[in-house]
Amino acid sequence: MASLNISKNVLLTTLFVVGILAIALPKNVKAQSVADLVTDQFIDGIKNKASDCPNRGFYTRQAFLDALNSYPEFGTGGSADDTKREVAAFFAHATHESGYLCKTEEDNKDVYCDTNYPQYPCNPNKKYYGRGPLQLTWNYNYALAGSSNNFDGLNNPEIVASDAVVSFKSALWFWKENVRSVLSQGFGATIRKINSIECNNGAPDKVQARIDLYTDYCNQFGVAPGDNLSC
Repeated sequence: MASLNISKNVLLTTLFVVGILAIALPKNVKAQSVADLVTDQFIDGIKNKASDCPNRGFYTRQAFLDALNSYPEFGTGGSADDTKREVAAFFAHATHESGYLCKTEEDNKDVYCDTNYPQYPCNPNKKYYGRGPLQLTWNYNYALAGSSNNFDGLNNPEIVASDAVVSFKSALWFWKENVRSVLSQGFGATIRKINSIECNNGAPDKVQARIDLYTDYCNQFGVAPGDNLSC
């Protein structure tokens, strides 16, 4: 009976200590979900760095989280640090491509119709220039993003710049299909997937701008950025 009481006391003491430690741990040591990292303060902090933000109210945290419901694998499947680095990488590119989450469309409004993909025929009255947080471009990307997210990308590409949830869904689709597979290779590999012409000294200033954003967001999340940052 005495040994049983001792075991109970040890168990209660252990549970008490574990509980105290869990409370005392700093937040950045605990596992955090994507929603924990992408706060309103984080989104606003990005926009506040823009000198001019004509579409400030478009890219919101809620729109991102609503879109995330369609891509639950984003920021999962690895360690807590892997989650932080993926979120940092995604928003570094989104910040760079969209002018600090302030532009819904790119300035160069060219047609971007690639006839080498006849299965994705261009509408002659539409243009497939960059739209959304990752500036979705080209007819084939609009077609595939649309078929994955229930919109007509070939005949209504404008929705990527007018519906914030669709806009984020299109970016998350592109990330899933083109970028996620190289995350383990370092941030530099994601730059090559997003815009390869910047690599190999094609546009070193733009590459460095992306790296600076990524390392800033990693610092905010309390995680090391890892190796192979450049391309």
